[in-house]
Amino acid sequence: MELFAPAHLLLIFLIVVLLFGGRKIPEVMKGLGEGIRNFKEGMSGATHTPAPPAQTPAPPAEKPAEEKK
Repeated sequence: MELFAPAHLLLIFLIVVLLFGGRKIPEVMKGLGEGIRNFKEGMSGATHTPAPPAQTPAPPAEKPAEEKK
């Protein structure tokens, strides 16, 4: 007897779809992945700090043209 037979996995998948709906599953999996990643980092003592977003220089502000009299 296998622990995870294909029929068991299919049944588990169907239950998850019924509980969370098709649209929520990616969000749940993302949260689960982040939790596992944080747990592994905590166990190893390493910290993962995401790189700050690249700063793009703002375009210079245009000065309003002075009207000649």
